[in-house]
Amino acid sequence: MKKLIAVALVLVLALSLVACSSETNNTQGNKDVKIGVILVHDENTGYDEAHINGIKKALETCGIPNDTDHVVWKYNVPEDEKCHDAAIELVEAGCTHIFSDSYGHQAYMQQAATENPDVVFASMTGDTAALSGLKNFKNAFCNTYESRYVSGVVAGMKLQELVNDGKVAADNMDENGNIKLGYVGAYPYAEVVSGYTAFFLGVQSIVPNVVMDVLYTSSWFDPVAEGEAANTLMSRGCIIISQHADSTGAPSACQAAQEAGTTVYCVGYNIDMLPAAPTAALTSAQNDWSVYYTYAFNCALKGEDIATDWAKGYAEGANMISALGESCAAGTAEKVAEVEKGIKEGTLNVFDCSKFTVGGETVTSFLAIDTNGDFQGDEGEAIENGVFHESTLRSAPYFSLRIDGINELNNN
Repeated sequence: MKKLIAVALVLVLALSLVACSSETNNTQGNKDVKIGVILVHDENTGYDEAHINGIKKALETCGIPNDTDHVVWKYNVPEDEKCHDAAIELVEAGCTHIFSDSYGHQAYMQQAATENPDVVFASMTGDTAALSGLKNFKNAFCNTYESRYVSGVVAGMKLQELVNDGKVAADNMDENGNIKLGYVGAYPYAEVVSGYTAFFLGVQSIVPNVVMDVLYTSSWFDPVAEGEAANTLMSRGCIIISQHADSTGAPSACQAAQEAGTTVYCVGYNIDMLPAAPTAALTSAQNDWSVYYTYAFNCALKGEDIATDWAKGYAEGANMISALGESCAAGTAEKVAEVEKGIKEGTLNVFDCSKFTVGGETVTSFLAIDTNGDFQGDEGEAIENGVFHESTLRSAPYFSLRIDGINELNNN
């Protein structure tokens, strides 16, 4: 009996040592990985807030403490040489993996990656990693065009309700009887074009006779300019306004106009806009960046290579729409569930080429990858079997077609 007890004690001791060893290895692994974060703004913008929340959630999921020994945050870093300076400071602080969240950071992140081959640099929404030839330079993006399309369906359901209720006035239509939509965009980049086109097609899947004006602010975050752009679009008769800009400026302008008697609704981006526009906001297209950061941090902890181009969407939970507002039309939730199911299963293609034209013609070919910096595609056929496949040849959007029915306004 004593012998059996002794054997049992030995086994318990051995298991304890294994457990302690495992715990020590995990802790040591966390100590070996140090994350650097470069943000173009801070938590006061919806876009940066989404990244901050995603990083914090991923840190917790991966067991990496959010303290100065493991994470260094750089806020309000402009898209210029100060980004390179911030990246070098993070290298000097011992960071092994450095992430930036804005497209304009990319060139400076790539420069830092060239200078520091033992540190991994990842530039969100970037598009040059694959062509750079650098093993330590990465790009990532969520399939935001999917949630843009779904948010367009929400807008389309509301628009159909407005039509049915006789609330679409003559001023809300063009000379051909098409109903006017508006879109506040930051820059005429493919990222923005892809998003506003997906939104438009989502609306059009419910109400075919629509047109859309796009007005650019030349800034990712400018509440005043975004509000002014929304007001300009409303003055042109736009009855629903969406955005690819990072503040509550446009939704707030729509809410104020609605309270003053204008029939107008809005669809936001990044964050739930209901606090800013409780009756004007319908929903927002959103990304869950924790999906990427959890993947990337786990790769770092395991010593595995992070994908050069990473892009995931609804099927992986990387994007979604926010809660439906009280002004949404009856049946919207059911329609959204149907559309989301189709996107997840691959039976609904956002950029089905049979659903749009360019210059009156169906598009059958599009070279997506620019290899020489002239903003023209040189390789990579994006259209296959009548479908434009976005974010498959690289992570960043490359849908830059200007389809019929959408008009980019001259800011001047």
